Amino acid sequence: MPEKTATEIRDFITGRYPQVQFSDDENIFALGFINSLFAMELVMFIEKTFVITISNSDLQMDNFRTVNAMAALVQSNRVMAGQR
Repeated sequence: MPEKTATEIRDFITGRYPQVQFSDDENIFALGFINSLFAMELVMFIEKTFVITISNSDLQMDNFRTVNAMAALVQSNRVMAGQR
């Protein structure tokens, strides 16, 4: 399931920025193409797509730096909510 989650997140990002190459472990903010508006779109995409609510305490940069970190955040929220 985390691989499918990572794929969906990566596809969302590359859909907006098709010219940018990055790995799932690469810090997308350090690459310089993400702005604050897109960061908020990313949070909304994750919440809507994976039917989770990201708490204020989870709105930390470390949870959104990489595709794998975002996939882990989704998985952790699902486990806490009793989903899989």
